[in-house]
Amino acid sequence: MDVKIEESWKERLQDEFEKPYFKQLTDFVREEYRARTIYPPAKLIFNAFDCCPFDKVKVVIVGQDPYHEPGQAHGLCFSVNEGIQIPPSLVNIYKEIQDDLGVPVPRSGNLERWCRQGVLLLNATLTVQAHRAGSHQHKGWEEFTDAAIRHLANEREHVVFLLWGSYAQRKGENIDTNRHLVLKSPHPSPLSAHRGFFGNKHFSKANAYLIANGEEPIEW
Repeated sequence: MDVKIEESWKERLQDEFEKPYFKQLTDFVREEYRARTIYPPAKLIFNAFDCCPFDKVKVVIVGQDPYHEPGQAHGLCFSVNEGIQIPPSLVNIYKEIQDDLGVPVPRSGNLERWCRQGVLLLNATLTVQAHRAGSHQHKGWEEFTDAAIRHLANEREHVVFLLWGSYAQRKGENIDTNRHLVLKSPHPSPLSAHRGFFGNKHFSKANAYLIANGEEPIEW
């Protein structure tokens, strides 16, 4: 199957595209876009990969599924389009960055600037029905994004994985912590941020690890 995705990722994930689950997933997603309002726009489904080629990945942040209200989702976890109100979880991420690194809180919730520096902003599920959180879970996306994480974990070294909340932590449970830095904490959602996301210092820890391994730090 010819999937329009960045070339270096296409090379790694080609085997997934040929599996029966991916054909079923593709049929399901096409029908959903035809019949309903689905986010993100179809051309941005693989935006996280297109924005951050395989060999450029320094940090992986794992989200759950795209935002499901108009204008928000553009294929990057926790990120919203320019001009859209910053969602509560991202507000808390910005607060932690400010406390950790002294970086002023941005006005924009668009995180493309992180992608361009090597941060893969990967949702476990890459599409969602309007106003229905989790509506495209268990259709095959999770298997696909597991494969992406597995390729990074097995073929690269010294990648930082930021796993916030139990869902993300399950996605990363097989990563070799001798080869990579795996940082875990509660999710930045207002429901859980005060239970250990605030004060986790993941952003300074990630940068210290990158520097120690000869990489440029991320300008968070």
